[in-house]
Amino acid sequence: MGSHRRLAPSGFDRGAGAAVSILSVAAAALGTVPAGAAPHDDTRATVDRLYAQAEKATEAYNEADERADVLREEAGTARDRVARQQQRVNNLRESLGSLAGAQYRSGGIDPSLALLLSDDPDDYLDHASRLDRLTTRQAGELRKLQDALRDLAQEREEAAAKLRELEKSRTSVAAHKKTVERRLAAARRLLNSLPDAERDAYARASRSGRPGMSGLGGTGAASERGSAAVAAARSALGKPYVWGANGPTGFDCSGLMQWSYAQAGVALPRTSQGQRYAGRQVPLSEARPGDLVLYRGDASHVGMYMGDGQVIHAPYPGAPVRYDPVGMMPVSSVTRV
Repeated sequence: MGSHRRLAPSGFDRGAGAAVSILSVAAAALGTVPAGAAPHDDTRATVDRLYAQAEKATEAYNEADERADVLREEAGTARDRVARQQQRVNNLRESLGSLAGAQYRSGGIDPSLALLLSDDPDDYLDHASRLDRLTTRQAGELRKLQDALRDLAQEREEAAAKLRELEKSRTSVAAHKKTVERRLAAARRLLNSLPDAERDAYARASRSGRPGMSGLGGTGAASERGSAAVAAARSALGKPYVWGANGPTGFDCSGLMQWSYAQAGVALPRTSQGQRYAGRQVPLSEARPGDLVLYRGDASHVGMYMGDGQVIHAPYPGAPVRYDPVGMMPVSSVTRV
C-alpha cells in the first residue's frame, strides 16, 4: 500500500485538496453498498477502491508530514539567525554606549548620541542631518546599528512566516491522519463483513498476478546498493503494515522502500510518487532485483522487484510485508536507483 510517512501556496496544499476530493469519492463508493446486502463481488470491489483511495490519501499525508519536517528545520534555523542578529545589535549598542561614556567623562554627552541610545534608536535615524555632530567612528557605528536593526526586523518576519506555515502544515497533517484512518476503518469493516471463505478468496485474488510475468530481467541486482536494499527488504518480511511508518518495526509501501535503501546508504524521497523519479526508468522486461516497481497511473503504490516475477512490498493494513507477483496490479513504471 502507498507510503503513508515544501512560503507561497505549496504543492502540498494542492495535494491536500486532491486528497479530500479523492476521499469524497471513497465515501460515495461506500454509500453504494446497501445496508444488510449479502457479501458479493461489489463489496470486494468497494474494499479495493477504499484501500486504493486510502493509499492515495496516505501518500498525501506522507508529503505533508515530510513538508512539516522541512519547515520545522527551517523555523529552527530562522530562530537561530534572529538570536545571532539580536546579539549583533546588542554588541553595537554596547559599543555606542562606551563612546557615549567616554564623551560624558570628557565633558558631556552629545545630545544626538543620547537620542540614539534611547529606547527607539530609529527616532534618531529619522534625523540623519544630526550625523555631523558625531565623530567619524560614531557615525560608522550608527550606520552599522541601522543596518543590523533592519536585518533583525527582516529575520524576525521570516521566522514568524516559517512558524505560521509550520502550524498550517501541522493542522493539515492532523486532518489527513484522521481522514486516512476513517477510510481504512471503513475498508476493514467491509472486509470483515465477508464470510470467511470470501475473505480468503479476496486475499488470494489480491495476490494473483497476470500470467507470463516470471523470468523478467536478470537474476542479480544492477548495483551493490541495489543488492544491499534487496537484503534489507528481505529482512523486513513479516513486519506489519503500518500506514505512515518507515521502519524498522512497521512500514507502509513507500516507507519500506525508503528504509531498505537507507540501509544501503541511499536517501530516497518519502512518497512513492517521489520515488518514481529517484533514478533511471527502465522497461519492466528489464527489471532487476532492487528496482522499484510503481503501480497505478498515479504511482500511489510501490514495491521492490526481487527477481523471478516477484516483488516485496507492504500491501495494506492487516497484510504483512510479503512477496507478491509483480503483476498483482497495473504497473506504471520501473525505477532503477
